[in-house]
Amino acid sequence: QVQLVESGGGLVQAGGSLRLSCAASGRTFSSYSMGWFRQAPGKEREFVAAIRWNDGNTYYADSVRGRFTISRDNAKNTVYLQMTSLKPEDTAVYFCAAEFGGASDYTRTSEYDYWGQGTQVTVSS
Repeated sequence: QVQLVESGGGLVQAGGSLRLSCAASGRTFSSYSMGWFRQAPGKEREFVAAIRWNDGNTYYADSVRGRFTISRDNAKNTVYLQMTSLKPEDTAVYFCAAEFGGASDYTRTSEYDYWGQGTQVTVSS
């Protein structure tokens, strides 16, 4: 069982930056691939970024590539999402998720086993 708790959300002006954190419980954090997703009001939850457990390979949605960076600190059981050059369309609830066993497609929500409760990010224009 893994519990995930996100933090770091808030209100920021367009062009600003935020860093989200996701703290995980459990001793096997390093064995999980981690992902960030987001969901805006009235929209489907969408993939943002992922980092694979074994080799640290990262994956990004086209809409955030070059602006967002996912990273992890296994010693702290934490995954981060550094967000820069934020846009109003980045406004959403951001969720972190953990996947165990290897995913065929890290962009799919169905691949993930555990989810956090989410943290709100609001970007004003």
